[in-house]
Amino acid sequence: MILAVIIACEVGFWVAIVLGLTARYLMKMPRLGVALLACAPVVDLVLLIATAVHLRSGADASWEHGLAALYIGFSIAYGHRLIAWADTKFAQRFAGGAAPVKLYGRDYARACLKDLGRTTLAVAISATLLQSLIWWAGDADRTQALTSWFGTLGIIFTIEVIRSVGYTIWPRRAPAAAA
Repeated sequence: MILAVIIACEVGFWVAIVLGLTARYLMKMPRLGVALLACAPVVDLVLLIATAVHLRSGADASWEHGLAALYIGFSIAYGHRLIAWADTKFAQRFAGGAAPVKLYGRDYARACLKDLGRTTLAVAISATLLQSLIWWAGDADRTQALTSWFGTLGIIFTIEVIRSVGYTIWPRRAPAAAA
């Protein structure tokens, strides 16, 4: 059941974004667009409540509950950036906006370090949610599946550190100009 809620929330997140940008750029209703875009974080709240209620009602924790905590953490940390990216692409396609700027060199390395900060925040939020769900369920035996997610968070964080450090030491180069 919880997996269906996660999928519905992910779909709902993107539907809110697409509807908000459609209202903003195609329907020329910027206030409605902002209101619809503001619904994207509400989806995370719905998922958090559904996960907590499901565990509190006596369900055994499974990998899906851990995935919900991971999804919420990353959605909170990266949500604004995802919406900004979608806004730029939508404006380019439907409102004559500028194309997104490709970053290279130090600018790209700086962006990678910002992503490291976002990933650190996402991992911290996810870990806090996992621990809170374990506490909320009140039964360590039923929530054992959640503890394995702490290792997954460590792996995600380690990969992001390696990526960020790698692009800081060896910056991404701009492609050679076509002759």
